[in-house]
Amino acid sequence: MEEFIVSGMTCAVCSLRVEKAVKSVDGVTSCQVNLLTGIVVVEGKFNNNSVIKAVKKAGYEIALKKEENINEKADKTTKNLAIRLISSSVFLLILLYFSMGVNMFNFPLPKFLVENMCYVGLIQMVLALVVIGINFKFYINGVKGVISLMPNMDTLVSLGSFSAFIYSLISLVNMFICHNLGEYLAVLRIYSNLYFEASAMILVLITLGKMLESISKGKTKNAINALIKMSPKTATKLVDGVETVIDANDLQVGDIFLVKPGESIPCDAIVIEGDSAVNQSVLTGESMPVNKTVGDTVFSATVNQNGALICRALKVREDTSFSQIIKMVLSASSSKAPIAKTADKISGIFVPSVMLIAVLTFFGYLIGGAGISIALSHGISVLVISCPCALGLATPVAIMVGTGLGAKHGVLFKTAESLEETGKANVIALDKTGTVTKGQPKVTDILPLGCDEDYLLSVAYSIESLSEHPLAKAIVSIEKEKNIKKLPVDNFTALVGFGLSGKIDGKEILAGNQKLIEQKILLSEKEKNIILELSNNGKTPIIFALEDRILGIIATFDCLKENGENTVLELKNLGLLPVLLSGDNKRVVSAVANQLQVEKFYAEVLPSDKQRIITELKEQGKVIMVGDGINDAPSLAVSDVGISLSSGTDVAIDSADVVLTSTKLNALVKAVKISKRTLKVIKQNLFWAFCYNIVGIPLAIGAFQFIGLSITPMFSAGAMSFSSVIVVLNALRLNFINVDKKIKGKNKGEKSFMNKEIKIEGIMCAHCESRVKTALESLKQVECATVSHVTGIASVTLKKDVDDKKLIEVIEKQGYKVLEIK
Repeated sequence: MEEFIVSGMTCAVCSLRVEKAVKSVDGVTSCQVNLLTGIVVVEGKFNNNSVIKAVKKAGYEIALKKEENINEKADKTTKNLAIRLISSSVFLLILLYFSMGVNMFNFPLPKFLVENMCYVGLIQMVLALVVIGINFKFYINGVKGVISLMPNMDTLVSLGSFSAFIYSLISLVNMFICHNLGEYLAVLRIYSNLYFEASAMILVLITLGKMLESISKGKTKNAINALIKMSPKTATKLVDGVETVIDANDLQVGDIFLVKPGESIPCDAIVIEGDSAVNQSVLTGESMPVNKTVGDTVFSATVNQNGALICRALKVREDTSFSQIIKMVLSASSSKAPIAKTADKISGIFVPSVMLIAVLTFFGYLIGGAGISIALSHGISVLVISCPCALGLATPVAIMVGTGLGAKHGVLFKTAESLEETGKANVIALDKTGTVTKGQPKVTDILPLGCDEDYLLSVAYSIESLSEHPLAKAIVSIEKEKNIKKLPVDNFTALVGFGLSGKIDGKEILAGNQKLIEQKILLSEKEKNIILELSNNGKTPIIFALEDRILGIIATFDCLKENGENTVLELKNLGLLPVLLSGDNKRVVSAVANQLQVEKFYAEVLPSDKQRIITELKEQGKVIMVGDGINDAPSLAVSDVGISLSSGTDVAIDSADVVLTSTKLNALVKAVKISKRTLKVIKQNLFWAFCYNIVGIPLAIGAFQFIGLSITPMFSAGAMSFSSVIVVLNALRLNFINVDKKIKGKNKGEKSFMNKEIKIEGIMCAHCESRVKTALESLKQVECATVSHVTGIASVTLKKDVDDKKLIEVIEKQGYKVLEIK
């Protein structure tokens, strides 16, 4: 893949022309052109010079993209437009004095000019030529568009200006002829119909619009520009204790460097000395600093706040997490959203259609008996008022602002498509471990059954130390607290979705869930009850077996992430149906689902099952899958939008469409909100662009003259410029949305759920649980119920409210006593 910067594009037709030129190059497999940034992303096996030659032949300037030349291009474009606007405005004001000033307000003129108005017309012509010369770029681009058979906005503008100038030039020649014949009244009549000021003013007004548009477009890149500017510039390298300040880009992997309080960390690194708090808001969007000490990882562009840190470089330059974020945001801004395809198709036929309408309008007025002056005025108005750039800018400006806003809040959309599709989703599937839970389970229970505790711990530590699973890490972590002997393990195998197997002293060891163990060993009722009790408490029991006997059970517990319940509630209020997926046992998953108030969950699912479930859920609408592990990668890939946490595995991040750099679960809500608002702005922009042209072109034709509405070429030019600026300013409103604001209302059609907890006396076993659960779920108001004989509590999720007396009645009919309902 290679990226280029193209300058000279003014509308959607230009971007289509560049895209067509690049795709004609041998070896190019795909091309994405961003009208807003001028970035062209090209994929395939091609020669860079061939691409550059093809784009230049199409009439545009092109160069290989460098990280810094995006801002340089924008600044240079705005500066050049400002110079053109100021210089041409000076000559236009003088021109207006000799045209509108003399005609409408009787401004004074030298005597020799009053005696021969032909000279006044000649002065107007010269001044108009000067303005045309200053803005001759419109003519150059317009002619190139015609030659390449892809006329663009500049074609319309230059054709309108040129038509007015040529008509005025012919009239001026007639003025001189009439003057020589002594027909002075004819000279005055012809003079009043000169359009030199219109030919110049069209160009000046369009240049004004382009400058305002360029300024506004620059503001749409503020979030991205701010990110780029945050890149650390220097680093304090340590060599034999000597401090040397060097360019941050000169750091190499393995270099030792010092970060003083208040300084930005120059690259991704590991702390080898010191303690401090580091502000990571640039990466995560969270303002609270994170404590860092020896062994912790720090990231580029984050700010050291307190003590000094000595670090060893792990990733430098473009490999740092911060550089990858910038790259991801720029890539998303340069890509094209599906909704943009509609605008592209229309833009491809828009300009030729407008030219045809202008010609038909001109000849229509002539055939209808109107004078050539009126016919020309309407024809030029049609050409000038038409605005393909509003169509072309409608999507990319909103995408640029939306991706920048996402980056600011710890949400990285990889493509414009993912930014659009996230807000369209109907279902959000959440992986449990590491996604809705902290992913750092702790050991809560050590229950030896067929051996002593020391041997159980030795076996558990020995086999789990070979696994990367979070549950394994929880067991391994207790080695620091207890003196555990490590045993050699042979034939180690990770059984995905089940557990682990291996051999110790030639004997087969199994470590995993109940489903795995029951494939080899028949569990006793006592063992089943222990597993059941632990599961009912939301714990994950890991069973250890040696050959044909159970050694014991070690239980772990993984707490929910902060604001998990509120996040799920807001997702519901945004119109999403939350679904919980987990490979954990049903009771553990049920307990977590109940805490989160998630009514639909799938437990004991394998990676292949997750993929199948996502496919089934897609029948209900567009599906978001949120996960962070290797086992989530297939389901992330098959979903409409895959969302991964930046703390997840590389495979999960690569498979995802959106990456959350924030560690908080409510980043999901922010992602959906930003997507929905961005999509709303895109639709508003497209609506404005279409309606503007639907109303503007008939107005220019003269279709509303019967109610006294008409428009001149000059006003047409002003309206055309105004429409582009409106589209950009509307997109800028995204910067002011409050993504942290709670969503209180519910979308139409969304289910509203209530929850009640019932304290029950007399529930003694799993059979009791089943009876109470069945009784409660027999009520039509009850969505689902979870009952625990350990806590004696039934958690009931209601579709609609039900009288407490009804709940008490169905429970006590089963022989149990209700103590409390809350």
